[in-house]
Amino acid sequence: MTIPSILDVDVKGKRLLVRADLNVPMEDGRVTDATRITRFADGMKPLLARGARLVIITHFGRPKPNVMDPAYSVDKLRPALAEALDVPVRFSDTCATDAAVILSESLKDGQALLCENLRYNPGETANDPGFAAALARLGDLYVNDAFSCAHRAHASTEGVAHLMPAYAGPLLLEEIDALTAALEAPKKPAVAIVGGSKVSTKIAVLKNLVGKLDHVIIGGGMANTFLFAQGAPMGRSLHEADQVDTVREITQLAAQSGCRIHLPVDVVAAWDFAPHARNTVVAGDACPEDAMILDAGPKALAEFQSVLADCATILWNGPLGAFEMKPFDQSTMLLAQTAADLTREGHAVSVAGGGDTVAALNAAHVADDFTYVSTAGGAFLEWLEGRTLPGIAALERAAKAA
Repeated sequence: MTIPSILDVDVKGKRLLVRADLNVPMEDGRVTDATRITRFADGMKPLLARGARLVIITHFGRPKPNVMDPAYSVDKLRPALAEALDVPVRFSDTCATDAAVILSESLKDGQALLCENLRYNPGETANDPGFAAALARLGDLYVNDAFSCAHRAHASTEGVAHLMPAYAGPLLLEEIDALTAALEAPKKPAVAIVGGSKVSTKIAVLKNLVGKLDHVIIGGGMANTFLFAQGAPMGRSLHEADQVDTVREITQLAAQSGCRIHLPVDVVAAWDFAPHARNTVVAGDACPEDAMILDAGPKALAEFQSVLADCATILWNGPLGAFEMKPFDQSTMLLAQTAADLTREGHAVSVAGGGDTVAALNAAHVADDFTYVSTAGGAFLEWLEGRTLPGIAALERAAKAA
């Protein structure tokens, strides 16, 4: 993939129009998880040190277009951003006006400006050429450092890349390198752990993965649907009876490519969807009719751990059970610990992504031990599906045109 890096450019005195993803959780006007801000800042600080002038644009939440609801103002991100960048951050209460341009032109080397929420303007999500052109006036060079937004063909991720010299930021390149290593050119054997509630939301992901990897471990409600397709009773378990043909197609694709699908040989079934609900361990095909499957069982966990131990690449998206409730978090927590141990010991490269996955790894206190943990949601899934992301494609086209 030929995407030019902003790190290879002489940025002194240049206004860098940087598309960041600073859409972070807030409570009472304060950032409660600054991970995205910290990661972004770590990549930007060397550019500031080299004399770059940062003009930062981002979205925050889903405000109604043309409604300047203060609840969605990115001004409240400034304290955390300034602390992470270790420089004062100026603010423009617009992002595509003459006033914003004047502020951007007043920046000196090593200074930063944050512009107001992109999504206040309907031209952002509509990828309006006029809005993209207005954004382009804010900088000399465009930098996309928001992989998590690269699956959106928006003005700030796709449109503006056609109007000025365009580069990838450090965080975006880091993400692409990690995902490419895990999926496009993985060290073999390679395994994917795919969990979550519904097969229907990850059909394309599964079809792509079984064609590229050696093993796919399936957990959560998705595993229930696979077991149901094999004739297992589900009781009151979450499953998709209308996805049986899809499951059979995925199973056939796996057989053709030599990928082995692993399902839970035993499960934890409970009589209520609640923490510490009465539960029992039964075979995967023996769920009581008045119970529901909420986790993989101990034999399944042991098998999954054995698969991981034999693999050089581990890709993870989705929990194996109802990890938010004890004791139904056990298979997810313990398998996460196994993956972390293998990574820490140098036996495997591990890449994980998706909101629930990141939450599970944080709960298991192992996120820092994985080779790479992506904070991207939709973009991560679309990459797993093998789809071309508009924001990435725009950078590639810009490189070819240069």
